[in-house]
Amino acid sequence: MADSDPLVVFTPSGKRGRFPVGTPILTAARQLGVDLDSVCGGRGICSKCQITPSYGEFSKHGVTVADDALTEWNAVEQRYEDKRGLKKGRRLGCQAAVQSDVVIDVPAESQVHKQVVRKRAEARDIVMNASTRLYYVEVAEPDMHDPSGDLERLVNALEKQWQIEGVRADLHVLQTMQPILRKGEWKVTVAVHLGDAVTPPRIMHVWPGFFEGPLYGLAVDLGSTTIAAHLCSLDTGEVIASSGIMNPQIRFGEDLMSRVSYSMMNPGGAAEMTAAVREGMNALFDQIAEEAGIDKAMIVDAVFVCNPVMHHLFLGIDPFELGQAPFALTTSDALHLRAAELDLTIHPAARAYILPCIAGHVGADAAAVALSEAPDESEDLVLVVDVGTNAEILLGNTEKVLACSSPTGPAFEGAQISSGQRAAPGAIERVEIDPVTKAPRFKVIGSDLWSDDPAFANEIATTGITGICGSGIIEMVAEMRIAGIVDGPGLIGSPEQTGSDRCFLDGRTYSYLVWDGSEDGGPKITVTNRDIREIQMAKAALYSGARLLMDKFGVDTVERIVLAGAFGAHISPKHAMVLGMIPDCPLEKVTSAGNAAGTGARIALLNTESRTQIEETVRKIHKIETAIEPRFQEHFVNASNIPNSVEPFPILGTVVTLPDVNFNAGDGGDGEEGGRRRRRRRG
Repeated sequence: MADSDPLVVFTPSGKRGRFPVGTPILTAARQLGVDLDSVCGGRGICSKCQITPSYGEFSKHGVTVADDALTEWNAVEQRYEDKRGLKKGRRLGCQAAVQSDVVIDVPAESQVHKQVVRKRAEARDIVMNASTRLYYVEVAEPDMHDPSGDLERLVNALEKQWQIEGVRADLHVLQTMQPILRKGEWKVTVAVHLGDAVTPPRIMHVWPGFFEGPLYGLAVDLGSTTIAAHLCSLDTGEVIASSGIMNPQIRFGEDLMSRVSYSMMNPGGAAEMTAAVREGMNALFDQIAEEAGIDKAMIVDAVFVCNPVMHHLFLGIDPFELGQAPFALTTSDALHLRAAELDLTIHPAARAYILPCIAGHVGADAAAVALSEAPDESEDLVLVVDVGTNAEILLGNTEKVLACSSPTGPAFEGAQISSGQRAAPGAIERVEIDPVTKAPRFKVIGSDLWSDDPAFANEIATTGITGICGSGIIEMVAEMRIAGIVDGPGLIGSPEQTGSDRCFLDGRTYSYLVWDGSEDGGPKITVTNRDIREIQMAKAALYSGARLLMDKFGVDTVERIVLAGAFGAHISPKHAMVLGMIPDCPLEKVTSAGNAAGTGARIALLNTESRTQIEETVRKIHKIETAIEPRFQEHFVNASNIPNSVEPFPILGTVVTLPDVNFNAGDGGDGEEGGRRRRRRRG
């Protein structure tokens, strides 16, 4: 390139270089390493290489761009304009050629490694770098004078035209390839899995002529209670559809240890649970493909995150060793598999990537949360709590990251609660209790109105009031504590003690009436003392895990808290703190990350470099095993109180004043000491 050659400046990258007159913009971009997409290799077929030339004077770049800086609009561009339309000012990079100095903007949708914007302000955007891409190639025809196989010539075309070396092919490709090559007149589009540290690049599928896709991938969060999946475009990163189902393994046990126990007690139990979860997974994939209106065979990559027990059962490994100390995993490394090995009915050559586990009870779901929330990049000390049947907890900053798992059980999801239910229309999800009258008002899923609104009855006529979901039970118990209906140790007071006849004798303890729909054939919704106990046990396990990590870090406070998990997105920070689920912290510093494990899976699906990143990060995370930590039990006993029998929660005290009541005094002569004795036994 001579100094007299025109200067081409690309934005937003800022890359620049001089190129001879007549050089296509796509060629200039490739030589400079500019991120400009193309599937057809510059043949004017795919339109992925759209660019926007800028004209006028650019003092910043030291150039003036003339109106004729590029070749004129040509027939190929006009054909695309007629068929699909180009945004005003756009050109095709493979058709527009350099005539004089020019500034070229590469729009986000034309970048291979485009950024997928995450809506939360503190979240990092996802950089696109999918595992599988489409390549259009022209293959040399067979020649008797130069005998070689069709596959070898296809591989040679990929190497020469796209610089992809060492490509292999699966058997199913060989079985279908020859008629496709001939139908396409030796012009074909190839889906290539670009390989990784374990496997070389592989041809996954071949289409005759030009095929523009898109290809799809799945990001799957395999939880103890639910399986959630996001179907994503591997081209744009867009979430095309999301869906979820109940984990079919629930019939073998609601919590993880009961499933481990089932496999121990029943010959073939582990295999039975493996078959159940794989069948459920395929049913979910059918459902999500139908919702999106796509062919399931176009799903070529899948990423899975799960806790260690689900990890083993999904892989067909007996979780026996996870049921006893030292809780040894079969493997903690990331796994690169073929989806067919897991009996998954998507594309026959589809790949499956399972994120690494952190420790025996801290799984790939916690690794995914670490990838999504990046505590290792946080300047302030952040506590990340993934709330679920089995809570994953991370505490860290740029100095170090600690992790543990805490068995909260399914109470937070509405299970084991007398009026509890899954989050569905009609379930109570928000609660306020008048501190004077002790009467509740609430909102149900499916309506924005409070129950004391005159229009409420009409609005919920179709769903009714059916029960209390997880976020509702948290707010309910916290509001009962604020209103003086429940005391610190967790006892519901009598009508005389609380001044409300909503409290009624229910066996040996009292219950609280929330809603009585029995006159209209609806349910009578109450909160019993056993419900309070279930929530106390769950929240104490959660808090104790967090407090243990704080001990190990050598701190008594955290600067920021992130509530993760699909359920975590619906938790009120104030009510969570009143319960004592989370440590004392300014409420404005408590945020929700939604399903962070699912987001981590999506990042790993869309950006293969992030897989290497999380594999390295996991090796640096310090794992704490709560089961063998003596202070865990001490914290658990203290945290059984609402909010805590020892921790003062001074910041919470500036927001809400909790009544100093104890309903155990004088009950059978136990007094306060009796309440403490009972808490110790329960812990």
